[in-house]
Parts: sequence; structure tokens; C-alpha cells
Amino acid sequence: MNENELTGLLESLRRMGSDDLNVEVKESATTLSRDVWETVSAFANTAGGIIVLGVSERAGFVPVENFETEKVLNQFVAGMGDAGGRGKLANPPKYTIERVELQGTVVLVIAIEELDPSSKPCYVIERGAQGGSYKRIDDKDVPLSSTEVLSLSSYERTSPSDRDAVPGAVAGDLDEALVDRTIERAFSLTPRAMRGAPDKKTKLERLNFLDSQGNVTKAGLLAAGAYPQQFYPKLFIDVAVYAGTQKGAAGSLRFMDRTICEGTLGEMISDAVAAVAKNLRRTSTVQGISRIDSLEIPEEVLREAVANAVIHREYGDRFCGQSIAVDVFDDRVEVTNPGGLYGGKTRENLFDGSSRCRNATLVKLMSIVPLPDGAGSPAEGNGSGIPMMIDAMRAHGLAEPLFCPGFDRFKVVLYRSKIEPVDHGGGLIVTALKHYGELGTRELAEHTGLTISQVRSRVNALIAQGELEPTAPATSRNRKYRLSERVG
Repeated sequence: MNENELTGLLESLRRMGSDDLNVEVKESATTLSRDVWETVSAFANTAGGIIVLGVSERAGFVPVENFETEKVLNQFVAGMGDAGGRGKLANPPKYTIERVELQGTVVLVIAIEELDPSSKPCYVIERGAQGGSYKRIDDKDVPLSSTEVLSLSSYERTSPSDRDAVPGAVAGDLDEALVDRTIERAFSLTPRAMRGAPDKKTKLERLNFLDSQGNVTKAGLLAAGAYPQQFYPKLFIDVAVYAGTQKGAAGSLRFMDRTICEGTLGEMISDAVAAVAKNLRRTSTVQGISRIDSLEIPEEVLREAVANAVIHREYGDRFCGQSIAVDVFDDRVEVTNPGGLYGGKTRENLFDGSSRCRNATLVKLMSIVPLPDGAGSPAEGNGSGIPMMIDAMRAHGLAEPLFCPGFDRFKVVLYRSKIEPVDHGGGLIVTALKHYGELGTRELAEHTGLTISQVRSRVNALIAQGELEPTAPATSRNRKYRLSERVG
């Protein structure tokens, strides 16, 4: 970096009045700032960045006086573990240091590289991984949560969590009919697994419904439990439909529609796809003499996104208190699951068609267990899912899916077809009345976030359509509204 480039960089920060996502400025006039290691950790764990030493943010991003370049440089190199002693960081990243002249003085510009995922997290040794790992958010170095640290630390390992015994669960907590059908299928799909099995208990152990001590495994419960949420109340899919393109503001009705999808993994996938589908638009095309109706987002793409979230989420104990979220907005559907990337997967190779498996036992079991019709085949495991999603969205004239890996979660965004903005006002009023029974104009405004005039115009339209009925004449102060019998 030369002086002109550095001057331009600092001028940009000066206009904003702060550091940014990629650049951190520190004075370090006579000694290296202690918090520089938090910044190195944050850049190494996120996307890399630049640290400028010898420049004052408080004074307007100008060089500090009497900057002790050599001393500060040596302290930084030593802290990175490159001076023969123990450094300040575990898993230190690669870096380069440049001396750059700025307004007649010399400052230090340090470029920090992002760590390879298999080496994360970088953390301050004296605080340990749980207290000394950071990520970069805007201009701040933010401590990683315990689940984020766990996700990064276990990046390359297949998770053993799906083989864990479920505390308190016994074989009777499995759906006996579903288990029996699974055993029947196993004889044809994986006959060697059944070879020489003298009794049902042995067969259940071979298929990993039970462990060697006869305990129900987490994979077995999730794939074929009578009611898995008895043991893991938060392991469900939460489908929420919002008015507009953002989640509801405080004080307004939060959801247009909401479905909590429980049961086995197959049942959850099927129910979640159906819950989203009923809130999407349908399009019709004519092929020959036939008319074909289809969802605006291809159903196979929606099913793949939900199934991937269920199959590849993290099932470790620290994550079992987190559900999968499916959020439906006017312009998109977002599917978010606990657990980041794993097994060598990165942003760069996410689309190469290679298959990685976090929950190997669960994937194998889900390939044998009979599934509801709406669940599809969530455990194919051949790496074809993401390429299929991209191709199908393109074929429907839609934007490609957006894949957003985080430290301890993964989000897929499916964009809907572009149409004129939807007026949800009437739907919000109907939803509020379903919930509260009878409401007046001001109460409807409070619960829906609409103005009084917006409520009145939509109420009048709903009355004309026969969906609402008033409880009193228009001149009455006690006039409220309720759903008509045909709606309620």
C-alpha cells in the first residue's frame, strides 16, 4: 500500500467517523495497544482485514506524534509468535507488515488474512477459546458465542451427536409400526445390515435405533420417535409468515400465519413444505391441452432447502434448544438452521457438487425409514441438492438461491417472483379478529400497525365482501367488528 492509497482509505473512514468492517485504526504511539489481539482474532475468524498502527481515530484519522515504529512493530511480531517466544494468539493467521509514509511520518499497515476454516478459531491464549475468540461486525470486535466457538472447533469432524443416547427414552418411545416398516425395508435396501440378526433388538442396534446398551439414539428418536419433542421440545420447524419484507415492528401483529411443525423429521419436512406452500402464489401454464399449476418457488427447491436444514443441522446438546426457522416474506423465503459449515465445506466450494455429512448415522437411517409423501428423499447424500436448486430456480426465471453460512448457523434465501407490492391490511385485520374476537377501530390499529384511516378503508371493504360484520350501528361509540359466520 502506498501513501496515496492509505490517504484515500483514511479519508473514507474520516467521512464515516469510525473504523469499518475491514479496517481498524489504532494509535499505539509508544506501545502496542492491548486490544489489538482482539482485532487480529476477529479479522482471522471473519474475512481478514487491515490494521493501521500509528494513526489516531480520535484526532480525525491523522498520524500520531512521535510514533515509535520499531518498538511497536517488534511487539506485534512477538505477539504473533514470530520472535522466538510464545505469542499472544492460538492459531495465529498469516499477515504482512508494510511501513508507509503518511504526512511526513511512518506508520504501520498490517494485512491480516482470514484463517482456513480448519484452523479456526483464532483466540487470545490467556482468555481461552471460549473467552478470547472474536468476530468482526461493522467496526467492532465481538466475542464469539459458545455455540459459534463449538461450530468452528468441530468444523472438520463428523458430529457424533446423532449417535448419542437420549436421556430417559426407551424403545417404547419409538413408533413401533414405523420401526417395523423400516426393518422390512432394510431387508431389501441394506440386507447385510440384517444378516444374522437373531432378534428385533439386534436389528434395532444394527440400524442404530438403539445403541449397544439398548438406549434409544438421537437419530433413532428423530427418525422414528412416537413424539420426539417429548425429549427435545425445541427440535421443530417454525414457519412464520410476515406482512411485507421485514419482521413485524414492535406493537404490531407479529405474524400473518404461523405453523409449528413437530413429529419425526419426515413429518416436519412434509408439514413445513405444506405450510410454506399455502402462503405462496401459484402460477398456471398450458402444455399441449393440459393446464399445469405450480408454486412460484419450485416445490422441489423448497423441499430441498427444508430437508437440508433438518438433515445437516447441528444436533449437539448445546444446539438442541434451537429450532429451524422458515420465514416467509413478500419477496423471499428464508430457511435458517443451527450449525455452520462443516467437513471441509467453504463458501468457495459450496457449489462443487461434493457431498459432506455432519450426521452420518441420521442420514443413513433417513434413507431407510419410510417417509411421508411430502418429505421427498432428504438423505440422498450425493451432493446434487444445491446444483439442482440453482438450476430449478433459473429454469423458473427466478434469482439463484442465496447461501449464507455463519459461524454457528446456515441460511438459505429463496427469492419469490417479482410482482406489485401486496396489501396485507385486510389479512392483518382478519388475523387480529381471529385471535381477539371483537375489536374496535383503534384496537385494530394498535394490533395491526395500520393507521386509523387505513383500518377504516379496509374494514369497509371486508364488510362489503361479507367477511366482517359490525356489532353496532355506525353512529355508536361501542361499534366493533367481528368475523362473519362464513369466515369465523
